[in-house]
Amino acid sequence: MKQKVYDPRGAVDAEPKAIAPRITALDGLRLGILDNTKWNANKLLRQVRDELQGAHQFKAVNYYRKESFSRFAAPQLVEQIRAENDIVVTAIGD
Repeated sequence: MKQKVYDPRGAVDAEPKAIAPRITALDGLRLGILDNTKWNANKLLRQVRDELQGAHQFKAVNYYRKESFSRFAAPQLVEQIRAENDIVVTAIGD
């Protein structure tokens, strides 16, 4: 008797993308903070924000929140974040 075994690896079909250029200075940039709603992400992000604001002068600091940590951010949210920020910080926060 033969048994069928499920292979969970799947296949990924994606085009390679270029990496964004590395930023050399943070002063004057717009900082985006994306909370993915993990249990401790907000605590971690607040600490990172405070550390960054203590060392740099940002033009703006913008806050965003995903609906669920287990889902992709909505395309509209991604576009808004892209349009309103120069750099973005997010965290897992488990």
